[in-house]
Amino acid sequence: MNELPDKHHVRGGYDGWRSGTAMAALLFCGIALSACQTGPTGELTTIDVAQGSSENISSLSAVVQRNPSDPEAYNVRGSAYGRGGKYRDALKDFDTAIRLRPDFYQAYSNRALIHRFLGDQASALADYNRSIQINPSYDAAYIGRGNLYRKAGRTQDAFNDFQKAIQLDTTDPRAYHNRGLIYQSQGQHNYAIEDFSTAISLSPDSEEPYNGRGLSYLATNDEDNAFADFNMAIKLNERVAESWANQALIYERRGDKARAAKSYARAAQLDPNYKVATDGLARTRT
Repeated sequence: MNELPDKHHVRGGYDGWRSGTAMAALLFCGIALSACQTGPTGELTTIDVAQGSSENISSLSAVVQRNPSDPEAYNVRGSAYGRGGKYRDALKDFDTAIRLRPDFYQAYSNRALIHRFLGDQASALADYNRSIQINPSYDAAYIGRGNLYRKAGRTQDAFNDFQKAIQLDTTDPRAYHNRGLIYQSQGQHNYAIEDFSTAISLSPDSEEPYNGRGLSYLATNDEDNAFADFNMAIKLNERVAESWANQALIYERRGDKARAAKSYARAAQLDPNYKVATDGLARTRT
């Protein structure tokens, strides 16, 4: 079944909190990492431009026209609309898919994500619950609902849903990454490192778990491994401000203000509103 991946922003992969550089900066200033909190940001790492392109939508619309009673056709096109940021069109297609097949649990989960993007958290929760009620073994719905819970501050409920997805032998890296973020926020960095490592093994081309693991390495004073992870994050994606700020933090800890300032400057260039980067640049600029 075609599913809409739980992502739509360039930053904040795996529906994660901002990579956590704010926590690292506080750690650098002498505040315990476990006491720090970050706020949720984007749900996704990248927009799938190809699948949301007008050409692909046109092709999928032709399939819908040939099969107007096929719920799968609407689910597939709805997923493409969602990937392309056309949320209202996606919502209509998932509505139609569910009307045609009331037990279409994948469409419920996909529609829940669209509700979240549109700010209707109550409808999103209802759809995730319905998806799980129809298929209690559907890992994607647990991960999506877990992200919804975490955004609402229901950390234990979020943890339980990520745990359930993992118990179902999910191969979705978001379950491990997001559980790792919860462990990290609670100061359980060895568990966090293990989860981030699993996420990396499942999705080795994403920078986000490298940033997460690097911060937990840093919290356990494993500076060398932290630095290696931040450098890998930059290698994988040079346009993520958090990665550059994390690298800058290591340089700053080592007393190399020139290199730190250069990395903070790159982070600030990528995101002028990223306070960690601008504050770091002010500290290290000579």
